[in-house]
Amino acid sequence: MQVTSALSIVHPILLSHGQNATVWDTDGQAYIDFIGGIGVLNLGHCHPKIVAAIVDQAQKLTHYAYNAAPHGPYQALMAALSKFIPTRTPMMGMLTNCGAEATENALKIARIHTGRTVSIAFDGGFHGRTLAALNLNGKVAPYKQGLGPLPGPVYHLPFPSPDNGISCQMAIAALERLIQVEIDVKEIASIFVEPVQGEAGFQLLDRDFARYLRSFCDEHGIVLVLDEIQSGFGRTGKPFAFEHLGIEPDVLLLAKSIAGGMPLGAVMGKPHLMDNLPKGSLGGTYSGNPVACAAALATIEILSDRDSLKHWGAHYEKTVKAHHAQWLKEGLTCVAPLTGIGAMRGIPLITENGDPNAKLLAELLPMARERGLLLMPSGKHRNIIRLLAPLTIEPEQLEAGLTILGDCLHTITKPSMEK
Repeated sequence: MQVTSALSIVHPILLSHGQNATVWDTDGQAYIDFIGGIGVLNLGHCHPKIVAAIVDQAQKLTHYAYNAAPHGPYQALMAALSKFIPTRTPMMGMLTNCGAEATENALKIARIHTGRTVSIAFDGGFHGRTLAALNLNGKVAPYKQGLGPLPGPVYHLPFPSPDNGISCQMAIAALERLIQVEIDVKEIASIFVEPVQGEAGFQLLDRDFARYLRSFCDEHGIVLVLDEIQSGFGRTGKPFAFEHLGIEPDVLLLAKSIAGGMPLGAVMGKPHLMDNLPKGSLGGTYSGNPVACAAALATIEILSDRDSLKHWGAHYEKTVKAHHAQWLKEGLTCVAPLTGIGAMRGIPLITENGDPNAKLLAELLPMARERGLLLMPSGKHRNIIRLLAPLTIEPEQLEAGLTILGDCLHTITKPSMEK
């Protein structure tokens, strides 16, 4: 096969098609999809409104580079995004091909605006696989291995969350030490943070620290970049996760579920940041492809029905919590408290001593797949199940998937429970 072995495959199956929360492989086997393309399919596979928008646009204009000649879908999407993002001052920005490209452009925007070069990011964070984005990631293996020095400078802080035991005060102390010992605060251009860390296992940013960070950036003229590439577009039960924290970003990174499966991202920011850049400093050949823009416009139209979004998120959260509580009641001590918020939930698996249990999750993945359920691992120790089923999943299918998950956990842990 001509695909590089550098691509790590979680499930060794070959998919052929999908519909909402179900995918089928080339052998005709159906699976309940709790991965959703790693957070790309909040509205499910092949949502009819999104597919219709794609087909309609593909018959009109499949591509044009916006910086060569503007096209309508790009401008319509930027207007829709600006309206959809709940900030006091409407944001403006540019479209990208993916989240990593949005991250790279945010680094440029912050540097140009501040005239500074230093960025701060957080342990456990993930912002992309391109070279500068890599240095923001709060994890070496496998992303930074063998690469040597990366574009920077970047400094990392502990990520405070009710899900990981790191307190607001611990993170504040680390930041204070950083500007006392390592760098002059006047050299910091940007701080990158996920309101809910995805790769780290759905850990919610401490609300008090989020507010502290907002004040800190305001005081020192630092650009606060919120990465909502995975947490955005309804994943937490609200359009964006920063709404749970009571703050607003200077720059917002978007991708994944922005366009119902089409490759698209965006970097959005406050006007004073985005409208004072050198001509030609931002752009890209495929960025803002018309077909992807049409898919994103349909996505925003669907998610703009706040009642439906609220209903999907509330039902999803309630169902996951109910199954989790039942597992604990049944004596599944291998399951730790849920992480995350709303419909963005992680299930940590632990040993009898309370340590991360990566071995259990490694056993669980193929067993669940054989029973028709696709799961995604995450977390520093790869012991957290990352639940990313579509928000639009049918209630009975969500129940069925969680039942399979519970049955698998019982099967794997039964010998130790009987001792």
